[in-house]
Order: sequence, then structure tokens, then C-alpha cells
Amino acid sequence: MKGPPRPGRKKKDIARVFNAETFIIGALSGLLGIGLACLLTMPVNRILYRLTELKGVKRLNPVHAVLLVALSIALTVIGGFIPARVAAGNDPVAALRSELPGHRLTGPGFFSS
Repeated sequence: MKGPPRPGRKKKDIARVFNAETFIIGALSGLLGIGLACLLTMPVNRILYRLTELKGVKRLNPVHAVLLVALSIALTVIGGFIPARVAAGNDPVAALRSELPGHRLTGPGFFSS
């Protein structure tokens, strides 16, 4: 039986949330890229047919599409690993407070007015 809920999260939980978010972003980005590539193959094939009279020159192999989505996920997760560790080391309440609407970001690296 679990005890009462705690107000804070463990560092490992925070890192997992950040890593899950980067995984989702990578997957959606990869799928969006594959979708756009599939949509663009139709006009590219028409243009190539008019220029060369060859049909079906540009095609997206499904195996390559899966590999590209996996690559997108891998690169995004790798890129999010260090920020996830940094976020896990910070106070979660302070991090959430800084993301509230209307909060002004000031300090080194930010433009202050």
C-alpha cells in the first residue's frame, strides 16, 4: 500500500517526463516529415515526367520512411538528454513557476525591457 502523495517529484521522474516529451516531439516531427515527403512526390513525379517522360521516378520506400522516423526520434532524444538532466537537478516548483504566463524572463541571455 502506498503512502500519502508527496508534493514533489523525484529527479528520475522529472527526467522521464522530459525524455518522454522529446520522444513524442521526435516521433511527430518524423511522421510530419514523411507525410510532407509523400505529398511532394506527386508533383515532383509530374514535373519529372514532363521533362524526361519517365514515370514513378521519385518514390519513398516504406523501409526508408521507418528508418527516417527512427532517426528523428533518436536525434531528438539525444538532443533532449542533457536538458532533461539539468531540469531534473533544478527545483521543479521554481521551474514550473518560471513557465507561468505573464512571467518575464530576465537575466543573462534574455532581452530585458
